Amino acid sequence: MTWRQQCVLFALAAGSLFPCSARDQPLGVDPNPPNATAQQPAFAGQTRAPARTTHVAFEVLTLTQQLQKPWSLAFLPTGNMLVTERPGRLRVVGPDGSLSVPVLGLPTVDTGGQGGLLEVAVDPAFASNQLIYWSYAEPQPDGTSHTALARGRLIEGAAPAVENVQVIYRQAPSLASPGHYGGRLVFARDGSLFVTQGDRMTEEGRGLVQSLDTLQGKIVRIHPDGSIPPDNPYVGNAYARAEIWSLGHRNVQAAAINPTTGELWVVEHGTRGGDEINVVRKGLNYGWPIIAYGIEYWGGAITGDLTAQAGLEQPLYYWDPVIAPSGMLFYTGALFPAWQGSLFVGGLASTNLVRLDLQGERVVGEERLLKDLLPKAERIRDVRQGPDGAIYLLTDSTPGRILKLVPKN
Repeated sequence: MTWRQQCVLFALAAGSLFPCSARDQPLGVDPNPPNATAQQPAFAGQTRAPARTTHVAFEVLTLTQQLQKPWSLAFLPTGNMLVTERPGRLRVVGPDGSLSVPVLGLPTVDTGGQGGLLEVAVDPAFASNQLIYWSYAEPQPDGTSHTALARGRLIEGAAPAVENVQVIYRQAPSLASPGHYGGRLVFARDGSLFVTQGDRMTEEGRGLVQSLDTLQGKIVRIHPDGSIPPDNPYVGNAYARAEIWSLGHRNVQAAAINPTTGELWVVEHGTRGGDEINVVRKGLNYGWPIIAYGIEYWGGAITGDLTAQAGLEQPLYYWDPVIAPSGMLFYTGALFPAWQGSLFVGGLASTNLVRLDLQGERVVGEERLLKDLLPKAERIRDVRQGPDGAIYLLTDSTPGRILKLVPKN
């Protein structure tokens, strides 16, 4: 029997006419009540999945604690890592945690607020072309900024650098705001490149999310050279940007390709409640700011307390209270057999690593893994699987750390 059926039976027995709401759900892994107590999930299991413990014994190693606000980590074929620091530095990090000097040749970034140097990604054909890609907040002379994407050829060595730098994508219009840049980069199986973006954290930006002639609140799909794939959903539409793949996103800072289906999955930030997991499909509208779960940061109903509307996609799962998601991976390694097939999501506000059990597109269990394992509460900014099967994390702090999860002997 589902929680809703149980609640209805209880209400009938008590003579109550009030419907079941989010407050009536089982607590799951989070003991705190939801912020939006009157909201109802659209279907059973959409939120507060039961706690699932795998009893995997692991330890957390620190590779380095000499970084400043690290944001993204990517592995090179050599086993070295590329790590971005939001103040505008890119580092090459050895498997032992040794840091290079900052990589030369990057463009100027806007470091205000949530801006800075964001994601770094390695071209699937890096062994032959040495290309890397990075997203960043690009400043404009008028004080505005936007999400931008550049690529260049990486030259490793004692003085690493990027050469032949090209800016291949810019969000438009540019807005006067220091937040919600999005910025995750994901290569699809066909070689195209997804770029996630936010609404820029302003009323003006919110108002542009549902407009097809702007790029706020959109996930775009481009070729690695910046050109537009001819099968994008709005190619040929004179009233829409051809880069757009999907719309209705608030601020996506976690994205990965599902290794089973090849589809793009994302986790995006809600306000107070409403962090969402979505499977992002061609041309679909994910609702922001028309529908959403949770409440406004300052309290009160968000989107008129509307959580569903025809033609707008429901998240396959949401959190209320939020975890503030950043970074995600589908675990496929052999180092932790019990975790194979799990979805891992980093938590900023929750200062934790969330592990989810999946059955297809249903979340059937949730586990929080870092409680009592770190010397202090640290925001988890990025989550990656290493070539050795270990799980690597970045902590969003100064000094920031690279952590490595390995089996405990």
